Amino acid sequence: MQFFKSSIGRKILMAITGQCMVLFAVIHLLGNSSIFGWLPGGINAYAHHLHSLPAPIIIGFRLGLLLFVVVHICYGIQLTIENRGGRPQQYAVKSVQKATFASENMIWTGVLLMAFILYHLAHFTFQIINPETAALKNMVPGLDNHVVPNVLGMVLSAFQNIGVTLIYAGAMLILFLHLSHGIQSFFQTMGWSSDKTQPFITKAGTLAALALFLGYAAVPLTILVHILK
Repeated sequence: MQFFKSSIGRKILMAITGQCMVLFAVIHLLGNSSIFGWLPGGINAYAHHLHSLPAPIIIGFRLGLLLFVVVHICYGIQLTIENRGGRPQQYAVKSVQKATFASENMIWTGVLLMAFILYHLAHFTFQIINPETAALKNMVPGLDNHVVPNVLGMVLSAFQNIGVTLIYAGAMLILFLHLSHGIQSFFQTMGWSSDKTQPFITKAGTLAALALFLGYAAVPLTILVHILK
């Protein structure tokens, strides 16, 4: 326990929780991409499958993800305050790197992402934004004669609004900035990089962040321009 009270211990725990959330972002994107029809029944079937899981699994997963978010945010704020107060930033492997816009504004992109997550939860999870199009209020036929929530209709209705689409596309740009630095700094924090490998890791992290940005932004943008109907 004493280790995780130290600056390097907190940084390692922040890095681990951050990568757990990156993994969730990847899995979530795969589920969202079912709207393009690769899964039988599309996104409605995907949503129905998730909601059919036992309640303890759903609740446990959400509580675990919430714990990751809280730990990541709290340690991120603490370390930012310490670093700006003059304490040297500690890594398991030290490497001289040029500061970038993304690296210098991690705290602010993190704050904006937190605000977006709350908006997204209110919009699609709790369905209190535009309740008239809420999936749970508009049931449609699904596979095997099951009646399922019309998630597809809710998503299409939301992203036909240019304001909502711009919010989501802008949030994904912020996600790209946050992850483009966060992914590569994870390897440095864990001591899994060196001066020779760091440039490759930095490029790979940027490409991974770009892939997530393009994947997530594709849904609202293709709906807005009526490619996806």
